[in-house]
Amino acid sequence: MKIAIVCYPTFGGSGVVATELGIALADRGHEVHFVTYRQPVRLSLLNNNIYFHEVHVPEYPLFHYQPYELALSSKLVDTIKLHNIDLLHVHYAIPHAYAGYMAKKMLEEEGIYVPMITTLHGTDITLVGKHPFYKPAVTFSINQSDVVTSVSQNLKERTLEFFNIEKDIQVVPNFIDKKKYSNSFTDCQRSLMADDDEKIITHISNFRKVKRIPDVVQVFHRIQKEMPAKLIMVGEGPQKEVAERLCDSLGISDKVIFLGNSNEIDRILCFSDLFLLPSESESFGLAALEAMINKVPVISSNAGGIPEVNLDGITGYLNDVGDVEGMAANALKILGDDEVLEKFKTNARKSSERFDILKVLPLYENLYEEAYKSRFDKTFS
Repeated sequence: MKIAIVCYPTFGGSGVVATELGIALADRGHEVHFVTYRQPVRLSLLNNNIYFHEVHVPEYPLFHYQPYELALSSKLVDTIKLHNIDLLHVHYAIPHAYAGYMAKKMLEEEGIYVPMITTLHGTDITLVGKHPFYKPAVTFSINQSDVVTSVSQNLKERTLEFFNIEKDIQVVPNFIDKKKYSNSFTDCQRSLMADDDEKIITHISNFRKVKRIPDVVQVFHRIQKEMPAKLIMVGEGPQKEVAERLCDSLGISDKVIFLGNSNEIDRILCFSDLFLLPSESESFGLAALEAMINKVPVISSNAGGIPEVNLDGITGYLNDVGDVEGMAANALKILGDDEVLEKFKTNARKSSERFDILKVLPLYENLYEEAYKSRFDKTFS
């Protein structure tokens, strides 16, 4: 099948999932065309079945904001016609589902019908989508999609709560490719980050306010009072400077390492003992899953879809949003005893395999087949 994928080409969860999905589909013989404004960060084009089509947005003085949706719709029309695309899979309701719908309507004028699957990832629903300016467009785009999926049961419920949705929403969770995470690095180089007696705690995100970055620092501050420890902060975003100033004011700057964005998350996690995710909202918690597949237990909030991933008392612990004291206490429960730590590490790895891509990919392929068959019903009706 020839599949066009639209996503954000960023370090964020939706971009990572869309890219890894496209790569896995290509490995299974599908022809995959990524259509976006920049090559996705995890995309390698060393695959005969993967293609990248860049969306160029011309700059005109007339426009205060350049019309990306218009450029994307036009690029989709050209790509679908040129490569005889069978199916369009867009990640994020806005602007991608909206642009995809416009492309579909333009193609239908020429007698070409291409079904569209829309995958909801979270921010497009819980933050941007609820804004009065965008809510009508989001509702329309979801209802006009041929198939709609969400990455967690929690996100599905919130979507149905916030919007007047007429379509059925299929839950297809985010995933991990366990064969890529063997924990067999010979150059893990843990000693570069910490002394032998220090525990390593890690946080990975885009450092937005919803991630509650100060809580990460405050939890670590309490941990390091009880045992030697280092905190590794991976990512870039508006809250990074806030975190750096807080570390300085608490006198722990020498124990915190800010690495910025990285394409080597698995190498960072291979020497981590604990992962912190105190977010105010997470539609799924992909960062937690990446930690777990690397045998790293998770201390997290109980927000959104995180409890569907991080199992309380098994792969880590859940606490109410903002409960810094409780998170620190639970972290010390795990880190304070090597046998307990090893048990949580083993559980984390085993539990993460529920989301192995080999289990999730067929769910998408079944939906693709269903949508593809509907194309013929529309064509000949």
